[in-house]
Amino acid sequence: MKKFIKLKLFILGLVLGISSCNKDFKNTLPASFKNDTLNLGSGSRKVLYIILDGVRGNIVKSLAPANLTKITANATFTYDGLSDNKRNTLTNAAAWANMITGVDYTLHKVTSEDFAGFDQNASPTVFYRLKDNIRKYTSASFASSPAFNDQLAADASIKGTFQDDDTKVKDAAVKNLSENNTDLIVAQFHGAEAAGIAGGYTPANANYVSQINNLDGYVGELLTALSNRKDYSKENWLVIVSSSKGGSTGVPPGSDLYSDNSRNTFVSFYNPKFSSEVVEKPDVNSFPYQGIAPNFFGNSTAFVNAKLGNTTTGEFGVSGDFTLMLKIRVDHAQADFAPFIGKILSWSGNTNKGWVLYSSGNNWVARINGGGAFARSNVAIRDGVWHTIALRIYNSNGRKMKTYTDGVPGDEGSIAADFSAPNIPLTMGYIPHSENKSINVLIKDVAIYNVAIPEAEMIPYMRKTIRVPTDIYYNNLVGYWPCDELDGAIIKDASGKSSDFTFAGTPTRKPFSDVSKNISPEISDAAYTVVPNGVDIPYAIYNWMNIVVPNNWNLMGKLYLPSKTYPTN
Repeated sequence: MKKFIKLKLFILGLVLGISSCNKDFKNTLPASFKNDTLNLGSGSRKVLYIILDGVRGNIVKSLAPANLTKITANATFTYDGLSDNKRNTLTNAAAWANMITGVDYTLHKVTSEDFAGFDQNASPTVFYRLKDNIRKYTSASFASSPAFNDQLAADASIKGTFQDDDTKVKDAAVKNLSENNTDLIVAQFHGAEAAGIAGGYTPANANYVSQINNLDGYVGELLTALSNRKDYSKENWLVIVSSSKGGSTGVPPGSDLYSDNSRNTFVSFYNPKFSSEVVEKPDVNSFPYQGIAPNFFGNSTAFVNAKLGNTTTGEFGVSGDFTLMLKIRVDHAQADFAPFIGKILSWSGNTNKGWVLYSSGNNWVARINGGGAFARSNVAIRDGVWHTIALRIYNSNGRKMKTYTDGVPGDEGSIAADFSAPNIPLTMGYIPHSENKSINVLIKDVAIYNVAIPEAEMIPYMRKTIRVPTDIYYNNLVGYWPCDELDGAIIKDASGKSSDFTFAGTPTRKPFSDVSKNISPEISDAAYTVVPNGVDIPYAIYNWMNIVVPNNWNLMGKLYLPSKTYPTN
């Protein structure tokens, strides 16, 4: 697995594992404990918290705005942050609630923009917690979105709402920094989100880029106002700059959450005495594809295959559009004409009705009517590595079929005749052949759709793991067989739309754990806590303010602090 920079995660002196949250650990520190893990001195601890709605972390990285880039020299930061690590559809309200309560929607219950279901008594905000735990504590919240202050800042000492006016939010925060002695200042900006909604969260949207640059300028002004404070040299400021959420249509079904641009955030925990520590997402291509799969092997003398319990599924016949997809690891020696899936009784000449996929040399071929049409792949699969393959049947100036391997289009073949095989079941594994060639393959995630999935969508889609019933093409599934049974003679249909396969011969299954660049495997939920999430920010604030967090707060975050700091003298 690709190595990336590892942070030392200090939770009030306790070093936690990467997938842990604080509620799982007993708090052994006395209430009087004054945390100074960073050896930053005894100056007054204060927090400036800057929230940037709709600013994708990967866009900040590519644009490299001057001030946001400058602070990374003295910050623990990431361009790969996540608003949260769940698969809910994100709203601004849900993202803000994560960042202000320290728990996600499963506890604070906020999913819609109207905050329906929010119970602040069950999920108190940082404004409430700090007021309740620190004497003479003051806070301020300046917001561009009225709902932010109305719903989340009820316990702020000072509030200023400036609807859709980021400039006034900045001015109010600068004024407070210059004139007041506030302990926590929150400034929420919404301009980039509005621009993203209107024209896309991409560099191609000039207004979106302009809004991010404007926000970068505001960050610079806020930091200047902070450093110009009369007592700045006696104070210790933690400056948190974080996107609330990114922006896009959301995560494709089966994808890892790091590919979901609606969750992608920039997060920076800055103090001039911090060293620079970047937190990077793990390389998902280095995650192993792992599980268990049926092992189909043999030849006409002795073989293992599995037949479907009906003869309708896989009947591509004389008309209609279809897509067949599966994952395969080919372990057999080089052999032409070695079938591994098809709806054909046997292959003993060029007269057999139906269709079959078979390995040919190092590649694979789709063949119908015993030889009435061919379509060859352009990517080798006989290498002992997992691959994703697909056959697409569609109409384009006549009926056609086309192969795809690991997202690479292969040959296109014309279908000139009916290749119905109405009385023959779909077979997975060895299919008898006159040349008696042997196969040895593992097969997973077999799916048949009654639509020709558009090529532009299928190329990235085919490497994912299908999720039912939330898959975007679930309504088009004819059948889906994950092939993940641990034992037994059945391969179950997970779509609820077809029937099960039944083994002929003694079923053999093999566990596997293989790294393959051709597949985007499901990754553990713990992998999404490698980077800062929205719920981690309140935990950082409490730690900075020397509050020992009790377990009964049920916070979901963990602490990100640099592993070293510059000297304090």
